[in-house]
Parts: sequence; C-alpha cells; structure tokens
Amino acid sequence: MTEAPGTAGRNGEAHTRYAPGTPCWVSLMVHGLDTTEDFYRRLFGWEFQPGPQQLGPYARALLDGHQVAGVGQLPPDRQLPIAWTPYLASDDVDHAAETVRLCGGTLGVGPLDAADAGRLAIGSDPSGAVFGLWQAASHRGTAVTGVPGTPAWNELVTFESAGVAKFYGTVFGYELEPADSGDIDYVTLRVEGRPVAGIHGVGQALPRDRGPHWMTYFQVADTDEAVERLAGLGGHVLTPPRDSARGRVATVSDPEGARFSLLQSPR
Repeated sequence: MTEAPGTAGRNGEAHTRYAPGTPCWVSLMVHGLDTTEDFYRRLFGWEFQPGPQQLGPYARALLDGHQVAGVGQLPPDRQLPIAWTPYLASDDVDHAAETVRLCGGTLGVGPLDAADAGRLAIGSDPSGAVFGLWQAASHRGTAVTGVPGTPAWNELVTFESAGVAKFYGTVFGYELEPADSGDIDYVTLRVEGRPVAGIHGVGQALPRDRGPHWMTYFQVADTDEAVERLAGLGGHVLTPPRDSARGRVATVSDPEGARFSLLQSPR
C-alpha cells in the first residue's frame, strides 16, 4: 500500500491511497446485521455508521473514528456463504472486471457505483474464491492499519497455489514469490516490492464445507485473550492459538459462521 501522512490513532499507520492490487477494504454480508455489529463491537471495539445502501443495509466499522471494515445485510432470499471478503484496489474497476472474465474468473456483482464512495465489483477466481474490486472516490478504503482491531493480512486458502497465482498475477500484475521451502505450498503476492497478500495451497486439508476462500487476519493485542472473549460472545474456535512465522494466530468464526483469523504480531 502507499503510505500517506495522517493521524492514525493508537500509533497505527494512516492510509489515503492504496496501490492497485493491494487489499484496501474487507466487508462481511450477514443475515443479522444488528447482532453481528454487537459481536464485533464487543470483540474489536468497533463503532458503526451507515454506509452506501446499493446492495442493501450496510454499515462501516470505525476504530477511533477511522474506517476499518464494512458489514452489510444479505437479502432474506439470498443463501450465500457468510464470509469476509477482501477488496483489491483498482484504478479502473470496469477494465479489471473484464480482465477477471478473460482470465477464467466470474463476476457476480457489478461493476456498479456505490453512491459517491467509489465503484465496485464482486467476482471469483477460477477456483471459486470470492473477492471484490474497489475503485476509490470519496471512500479510500481501510483508513488505518497496524493496531488491534484492524485488518493485518489477507490470504487465499486453496487447493494448490500455482494455477490460481497465475490468475491473480495476470489480473493484478503482482510479483509472485513462491516459498523457499518445498514443504509448504505458498506464494506471496507483492506490489511495488512489498508483500500485500498470500496464497496458501493446503490440498485435501481444505474445508469441504467452504472450498477455496479468502481469509482475513485481524490484529489483536493478545490472541489467547481475544479467543476467550470471542468464545464468550458466541463465536467458535476452529484452530486454537498457535505460534507461527507471522505471530500468534488462531482461526475462528463469528456466530453466523464467517471465518477469520486473530493475529498477535511478534513483539
């Protein structure tokens, strides 16, 4: 992402522009908007304000007054997977959407304008993993990162990395960096030399009830404490806290089943 000066709050990094291909926003569509807002308010300390309503009731989550994520309500007749969806920055959503189609992906929503906030599309890669495209206007995306309660990393969990990495590399111009170790199937996606996301091939360990999907990691001050709090709020622990190269991490889900990870960065 491209840094710009600004007051971030809690010593985080403020952002006013994201380089194309960089995850710039995460959004969740659920059936119970009020109860979901309450869950994340008590988990991350978020507050909420109304956002664009083009796809139905929608609210933006704020941390110390900075927009960090979005939560919307699914229409009652839509039985879509409840999942956090990363939006990848684009200077031209219409062109990017057409490139997605030409490279074997599909478009499910848009491109369309979200009032004066920007222009969006929602699609899926050839393996079926859903992601969004965002062309910023008045809404630049996640305004602060690097502090608890903000998105820290986005990772595609899929069968194998090679084929789908070519798709993302072609569509977004990523530099692809395969893992050095032959024991792990992992490709880091880089923009302007900087790591912005990852692709993790897990083979048969892929959840059968979910299929290939993007996983958002949210930063927390203490993973173990956050997991305990989440369980008390009605969330579910899918993978208990463990130490990793990125820090102490746990995979969890909210009461409606949206999966995400909690990450405590190394001190």
